[in-house]
Amino acid sequence: MMLKFDTRDKKPKVYNILICGMITAAAVGILLSIDAQRFAIAVCVLIDACLLCVLAMLLTAFFRQMQYNPYSYNTIYYIGFALVVLSVLITTVFGTVRMIRGVQAINLLTILGYLQNSAKLYMLLSFPFVLVFSLGLCISNIALIRHEGFSPVNALGILLSFLMLGGDVFLFFADYYVSGSMLYVMIHELIISFFATLYLYFECMLFGTVIADLIVAGHEPEPDRDFIIILGCGLRADGTPTPLLRGRIDRAIAFAEKQKAATGKDVIFVTSGGQGADEAISESASMKRYLMEQGVPEARIIEEDRSANTLENMRYSKEKIEAADPNGKVLFSTTNYHVFRSGLKARRVKMRALGIGAPTKWYFWPNAGVREFAGLLTAHKGKQALVLGGMILLYVLLTLMQFLYY
Repeated sequence: MMLKFDTRDKKPKVYNILICGMITAAAVGILLSIDAQRFAIAVCVLIDACLLCVLAMLLTAFFRQMQYNPYSYNTIYYIGFALVVLSVLITTVFGTVRMIRGVQAINLLTILGYLQNSAKLYMLLSFPFVLVFSLGLCISNIALIRHEGFSPVNALGILLSFLMLGGDVFLFFADYYVSGSMLYVMIHELIISFFATLYLYFECMLFGTVIADLIVAGHEPEPDRDFIIILGCGLRADGTPTPLLRGRIDRAIAFAEKQKAATGKDVIFVTSGGQGADEAISESASMKRYLMEQGVPEARIIEEDRSANTLENMRYSKEKIEAADPNGKVLFSTTNYHVFRSGLKARRVKMRALGIGAPTKWYFWPNAGVREFAGLLTAHKGKQALVLGGMILLYVLLTLMQFLYY
């Protein structure tokens, strides 16, 4: 069954995750206080069950968020943290099975060890995926630089690839063997836990960004739109659309024709884009001319020629649309790698619009995902600091508890 966007009016809540965690923590605390040795396996099973429930809650929240507002950083958080919880769950289930089979000692120290090492194990388990992803990112960035020229932005993927691979290599050698006093070993473990937690968080957020980008770019909205905003992106020297912009216009025309054939309903095109200092005419006027050349009547075209960026595209287009039909259903057409970011801007100006993506060169996609990830890191800094800080504190406490238990 195809996932439908914008079909819910309520934002999903995740308070149940906190409740589940608190109940589990209380139950674990009671069992350990009664007899840690006797109830060790029961504690492991409780932790496994809690993690499984949290994973299900996060995935449910992810799908409901897509139905409420797919163009939200919450979609990235939910799927990203689902990956985090999945990695911890794999670790704890593995430990539970080993204890039940008698391969591992059944005590509190073993439980703490599996929990504390879950971040490090995630790095090792994900290495094959990181290696493939990093190689693909490097190859695409090299192709991007060859075709588009070098710039710091075009080299972001290469930098990220080296950081991801370097992180795995560092952990492997730094955590391979350590000896010395108890204090020295504890400090070493605290540093490794801190590093592994950082890596775990940022890697899962990156994968979450890529997943969200792919889903929204591949989504095909219902053929019930009243307006299609075409986002401008530069012109040739003679004032004609660039291949990138032409792809956006053609994608909008294809959707309009498909909708007409399916429902008999016409759409109004909103050509959105101002005139740059190096452009002969406005992007809006160029797009209008191209549409008319493709047989679109002038009466079905609205020009928006003031915008200079995506946020202004959405804001000024919204004004034009509301003047024509305040209740009209809106679609926007852009390049596939730009759908998620464009949707964010539309929601920022309080316009519930869905997006469609025009295909582009293969080497644009990975770097666009990296830029989206960079945008995530610069947005919602307070929320991210709180979540990441909480994760670091948890792993630090688990490490300290291991040494205190000795």
